[in-house]
Amino acid sequence: MAGVVAAATFLAALGSGLMAGLFFVFSAFMMSALARLGAPQGIAAMQSVNVTILNPLFLTVFMGTALLSLITGIAAIWNWSAEGSGWLLAGSLLYLIGIIVVTMVFNVPLNDALASVDPASGEGAALWARYLDVWVKWNHVRTVAGVGALACFISALR
Repeated sequence: MAGVVAAATFLAALGSGLMAGLFFVFSAFMMSALARLGAPQGIAAMQSVNVTILNPLFLTVFMGTALLSLITGIAAIWNWSAEGSGWLLAGSLLYLIGIIVVTMVFNVPLNDALASVDPASGEGAALWARYLDVWVKWNHVRTVAGVGALACFISALR
């Protein structure tokens, strides 16, 4: 594996692992903890999380890993006969589809809907119940995709 592609793969593995860990925390206990607060407090807390998470460090890891996945995926296709190319392409697709696409198509619209409701309203309570069900299911997908991408990128480096 060429030096630049190997470095990109290593960094993509790190980024995938960081994102998988973040999503795991939300799937494993964060959302359950917020659900225990009751709708108004849970909504307010998640609204704060959704605003706070959009910071340069998070966006660098989230989008930087997407860029690295795109680069490594193209490199895998370009040099398909190279050892580890299948793993490289699989890791790239898992991150790009399982994290980026799922986030944009499913989680972000739910976050946007949650941002627009009054936490103390009946509308907010109804949305919160749906949010806890649907958002968390898609977050599980992101968690598994992140772990899968990490494993594939590591396998590509071997």
